[in-house]
Amino acid sequence: MQIEPVDPAPVPTFPRTLLRQRWADLTFLHWAVAPELVAPLLPAGTRPDTLDGTTHVGLIGFRMVGLGLGRGPAVPYLGTFWETNVRLYSVDQAGRRAVVFRSLDASRLIPVLVARITLRLPYLWSAMRLDHDGDLRSYRCRRRWPGPVGTTSRMVVRVGAPIRRPTPLEHFLTARWGLHTRAYGRTRHLPNWHPQWPLHRAELLHLDDELVTAAGLPTPTGPPVSVLYSPGVPVRFGPPAALRRPR
Repeated sequence: MQIEPVDPAPVPTFPRTLLRQRWADLTFLHWAVAPELVAPLLPAGTRPDTLDGTTHVGLIGFRMVGLGLGRGPAVPYLGTFWETNVRLYSVDQAGRRAVVFRSLDASRLIPVLVARITLRLPYLWSAMRLDHDGDLRSYRCRRRWPGPVGTTSRMVVRVGAPIRRPTPLEHFLTARWGLHTRAYGRTRHLPNWHPQWPLHRAELLHLDDELVTAAGLPTPTGPPVSVLYSPGVPVRFGPPAALRRPR
């Protein structure tokens, strides 16, 4: 199997746009983890994607803005909300690199229900907020439904200088052009596209998180191996496709 290269700015490959949105005020925290620890948590037909023999667990907080269908207008009110997700890194038998979400906490209930029903994505309804204070960003989350109710997360970062030349690790963690999910008995790949990330260095000032362990992952040990910030990008998603069954 030939795995696609890590490309920070690929050409869009899907013929039509299913969803569009903007991701804004993103903070990426990542910890290294052994592939064998997360392999059982990935959908059938995928395996951990690795860099130098290591895979990663990501905790990402951001603001979803202007979610809409196709080329139509953004959904008023419901299309803009806060989100914090826990994700892993995957590659399928076609060599497509992607992410696998273990949890996606969001502050609007209707989008949570729609995503859970349509693609079986593990969205959860949470009380959330994102505060700005100069170069500081503070993300808060408290889970409401379906649980574990009361699971919390708080992270505070200081945004630093723009990154002119991202490292191979920084590209590996952010240049992801799809997701894998298990829905209705099949593993599916949902492609996305956006311009190359404008990335900044960031300093983690505070972290008190229960989302990673609530997602069935080991408690992170030590500080993150990568802390990044991005002001955001516009994003388009193409139609999902089921992975071919192995012969």
